[in-house]
Formats: sequence, structure tokens, C-alpha cells
Amino acid sequence: MSTGQLLSIEPQELQFPFELRKQISCSLNLSNKTDNYVAFKVKTTNPKKYCVRPNTGVVLPRSTCNVVVTMQAQKEAPTDMQCKDKFLLQSVVASPGATPKDITAEMFNKESGHNVEECKLRVVYVAPPRPPSPVREGSEEGSSPRASVSDNGSFNAAELTSARSLISKLTEEKNSAIQQNSKLQQELELLRREAKRNRSGIPFIYVFLVGLIGIILGYLLKRT
Repeated sequence: MSTGQLLSIEPQELQFPFELRKQISCSLNLSNKTDNYVAFKVKTTNPKKYCVRPNTGVVLPRSTCNVVVTMQAQKEAPTDMQCKDKFLLQSVVASPGATPKDITAEMFNKESGHNVEECKLRVVYVAPPRPPSPVREGSEEGSSPRASVSDNGSFNAAELTSARSLISKLTEEKNSAIQQNSKLQQELELLRREAKRNRSGIPFIYVFLVGLIGIILGYLLKRT
């Protein structure tokens, strides 16, 4: 903030988020620190490039005024995004009750003995804000679902819910397989006991098949 005897000016730099073929605006806030009426005038080294509204005006005692500076759409970007344009804001004490219609060029003439305050402002180009990154709605084919991480480190809620659902489903399938394996083991044990009691026995092939099923289920459980 520039603090003169008459006006406080904020900001000290005119910052424009530069984009080709697009009008861009920024504003200046002028605060009158005195009990006087203060007239101001805004000049620039490149008047064809900028539009200033208002470029002259009066700030009432202990009041503020907003000045909007608009840069016309540019067809080419400057080298290294550097700008040499400058602005000059002049201020002077005006007569009590003065209005913008009462402002004349003579009021800002130092050679005529007027006490004119001046503040130089430079123009700065800044990078435009980046749009938010699109969020993938599904995972790539053949890969397991993964929750995406945003720029602030948080997970995407939809993908996180999908991952939790998949984990829950796999857990249920695993528990079901465990129960089936336990049941087959019990049946196999009963068959073995029955075979011991009955010497005629149970056909060996049946016992072999039941045991084989148990081995396959055990292998599936390890993979899960």
C-alpha cells in the first residue's frame, strides 16, 4: 500500500492474469486520509492499450474510491511475460464540495504552484488460474479400482466407495469359501469314520473326490 499525505493506494502493482484475445481488468482502491476533498487523475504510458474508469474523480473526506483499469484484448504475448507499461496517479486537494465536473488539467500543474502528489504504478502479468483437473469416473480396463488423489491430497469419494464395496465383496466370498471348506472337511471325516466301521467301506474314488475338492478350495482361499 502506498501511503501519501492525501491518498492511500492499494495495490502498488496492477496485476493482470494474462490471456490472449481476452479483456482483463483489475482495480485500485483509493482511500482519502484527510478531511479535505481530494481530486485525482490517472495517466498511463500506453493509453491505447488500457481503459481507466474513472480516470479522474474526487474522493470525499475520509472516504474511498474504486478505479477499474481494463487491458484490451492482446493478440500476442510479450517476451518473457514482462510488461514495461506504467501508470501515474496524481492527487491534489480540491475545493470543499468539489465534483468530478470541477476537475481541470490546471489543478495537476506543478509549475503553477499546486502541491501535487504522485504515485507510480507498474503493470505485472501473472499466470491465469488453472482449471481443476478432471476426475476419472472409472479405473482402467484390467486394473483394480484405485481412489484418485486430488491436488490437496484427498481421495475421490466415489472411487473410495467403489474400492470399499469391492473389498467387502471379496471378504464375503472368502468367508463363504472358508465355510464350504470346513463343511467338506467335516463330511470327509464322517466318511472316514464310517469306512472304518463298515469294512465293506465306501468306494475309494468317492473319498478321493471329496478330498480333491477340499484341496482345490484351499488353493482358492490362498489366492483370495
